[in-house]
Amino acid sequence: MALASVLSGDCADFSFDNCQPSGFGCGPGQGGLGFEATPGDSLSFSVRNPLYAGEDDGVERKIEFLHGTTTLAFKFQHGVIVAVDSRATAGSYIASQTVKKVIEINPYLLGTMAGGAADCSFWERLLARQCRIYELRNKERISVAAASKLLANMVYQYKGMGLSMGTMVCGWDKRGPGLYYVDSEGNRVCGDLFAVGSGSMYAYGVMDSGLRQDLTVEEACELGRRAIYQATYRDAYSGGQVNLYHVHSEGWTRVSQEDVLMLHQQYKNQA
Repeated sequence: MALASVLSGDCADFSFDNCQPSGFGCGPGQGGLGFEATPGDSLSFSVRNPLYAGEDDGVERKIEFLHGTTTLAFKFQHGVIVAVDSRATAGSYIASQTVKKVIEINPYLLGTMAGGAADCSFWERLLARQCRIYELRNKERISVAAASKLLANMVYQYKGMGLSMGTMVCGWDKRGPGLYYVDSEGNRVCGDLFAVGSGSMYAYGVMDSGLRQDLTVEEACELGRRAIYQATYRDAYSGGQVNLYHVHSEGWTRVSQEDVLMLHQQYKNQA
């Protein structure tokens, strides 16, 4: 029986008719598993495939990966603010509180991580290599639009194969600040504000009430910090620390890294 047919079905049937004595044993003269056939007899048994869930057992066959995070990026008059949390979860289990969800592609480009940590890390590091190759070949830095297009083209080849990635590519080039959303389905969207992850709705609520084009750098940083804090406060799958970056004409700058518990005490005292 072909292995493929065994794996694709819910069980495999085996039968032996009019065959030589056969048995499953652990040593000479022993029938360890209790299956034995003599000439003229027939033996049949079936083995259920544990990897296959039947139609009637109520088990969904598709494996669902539960992801939790909050990542945020927005443009304003002085560049781009990138703010993320640092919690990694595996279902309801908190795997880490210190994940670095901002990937530094080059001195002028940043990528955020949402979805599967391995997928985001691998593809954005691969993007960093491709951006460096472009720079060496063309003697100039790659634009934010071109970098995001490279990433979208790479992951689109694996569409439907189980990748899980929702990232924002942020940077500064000859055209000024750039912000693109790219996901594992090959979608690529240009915009001024994106929030990705399970806590994104809470972050959007804060951003809608405070985002203005004429924000100062300090005001923009505080707005991004507070948006991530509020998301971690309401969303159980977000937490840890708030990492804040500012992308400007001279490249990106890491502004702060603050524990959400300290921010909670700070905002509570201000209220």
